[in-house]
Amino acid sequence: MTTSLIEVRGVSRRYDDGPPALHDASLTVAAGESVALLGPSGSGKSTLLNLLAGLDRPDDGTVTVDGTRVDRLGETAAARYRRAKVGMVFQFFHLLDDLTVVDNVLLPAQLASTLPRAEARRRAAGLLERLGIDRHSRAYPGRLSGGERQRVAVARALMNRPPLLLADEPTGALDSASGEDVGRLLTELNQDGQTVVLVTHDLALARACATRTVRIADGRITAPSEPEPVR
Repeated sequence: MTTSLIEVRGVSRRYDDGPPALHDASLTVAAGESVALLGPSGSGKSTLLNLLAGLDRPDDGTVTVDGTRVDRLGETAAARYRRAKVGMVFQFFHLLDDLTVVDNVLLPAQLASTLPRAEARRRAAGLLERLGIDRHSRAYPGRLSGGERQRVAVARALMNRPPLLLADEPTGALDSASGEDVGRLLTELNQDGQTVVLVTHDLALARACATRTVRIADGRITAPSEPEPVR
């Protein structure tokens, strides 16, 4: 039987007096899936991602990730949840420019305090080697290309072995070649068993690295899925 990693049930989120950013949204994601959330700007994609990350709370409904009721978490518990269960990759990398590549990757382990220092360094070195950027371990992010910086961001997101990887427009700030490179990387990670939820405007990226696509418009999930794309 396939195990569900994510269960979103009847979720709505409103801001101010405008229309809801999400309205009665429900979504199930199995462990090991790679799901792309597609839709225009303002459709509710990033709102849903923020709810999964525990960065926001729904007004109605429930959000469960890997057995944790995320919608019930307070600020401190949500921070612990993110450190343990979620890796996040953003459009603009959010690397710390005054830290070296390896120190950026080590940061989640240092915040979580779950690994001895030597083991954390071995883990970081292994990730950088796996992602093909180990030669840049002592460099600073500003000296890297956009595609290389995004690989560092992915390594940092995977540092604590999270069951869920969230990617918000991960190729939006990259040129076409670097974007395709990151798409291949996400595909490889998913083929190795990593669960991925990806927000993108890019249908080609979704078809390349997602096993399922979910369309969102005006805060509503309008098309739950499409057939598995050919990789």
